[in-house]
Amino acid sequence: MSKQPIFTGAGVAIVTPFDENNKINYGVFAKLIDYQIDNGTDAIIVCGTTGESPALSHEEHAEIVDYCVQYVNKRVPVIAGTGSNDTAYCLKLSNEAEKSGVDALLMVTPYYNKTSQEGLVKHFTYLADRVSTPIILYNVPGRTGLDIKPATYKALSEHKMINATKEANGDISALAQTAALCGEELVLYSGNDDFVFPLMAYGGKGVISVLSNICPRETHEMAAACLEGDFVRGRELQLKYFDLCNDLFSDVNPIPVKEAMNLMGFAVGPCRLPLVPINAAAKEKLVRAMKNHGLV
Repeated sequence: MSKQPIFTGAGVAIVTPFDENNKINYGVFAKLIDYQIDNGTDAIIVCGTTGESPALSHEEHAEIVDYCVQYVNKRVPVIAGTGSNDTAYCLKLSNEAEKSGVDALLMVTPYYNKTSQEGLVKHFTYLADRVSTPIILYNVPGRTGLDIKPATYKALSEHKMINATKEANGDISALAQTAALCGEELVLYSGNDDFVFPLMAYGGKGVISVLSNICPRETHEMAAACLEGDFVRGRELQLKYFDLCNDLFSDVNPIPVKEAMNLMGFAVGPCRLPLVPINAAAKEKLVRAMKNHGLV
């Protein structure tokens, strides 16, 4: 079956801003959403890793997803991170997000307890059988210690509710195998900002981006060029922002991107523990790259 993308282009993995009391700052959050949409961002991804979902309470998770859906008001698709290493809890988060009216559910592979490839098929199939909203898988072995293999993608792609994957394993050979096996049955999104051009050259439809938090227009244009088949322009933009893509990961994400946004005047506040302020060497690299691109 041919799957229709939830979005094409650049979706922002939006940060969660906190105030001086370490509470979600909804006033700033609204401004961030407007800034993204006004600058061409094609989708909002709330409660992802960049949104510090592991540090949000259950009540905060449900509240910010609902707020995001209501405030975006169908201007662009809203995708909620609802993944968990507890299948039952993942379903609970997903069903709550569905009630809020999200356009898709982003589900990371189980982390820490992990599972086998067979376990991945059973985990995601169990969830897909019990939701009515399209699922975007999220493969990020650097955080989870678990990698979705091409054959596993093929098996999962046969489920009508499994629409796409956010691929962040950085393995170009595995990506090619997945694209060849799944064809139009699985939409591909890059989960790494330095991997947009190669993934889209293999037929990907866009990126779920950290970079978009500070460069929404530029990230949108990079993805749009590739979608239009202008891979010369897509490559130029990928290489132009390659330093910034890397320096946004000079410390644990989202520490650097929040630092960058605060330097730009967005007042997103600090990260919650266990994440701590950016280290001096990482900040120096980040500021240098931001200056190179006229951001500060």
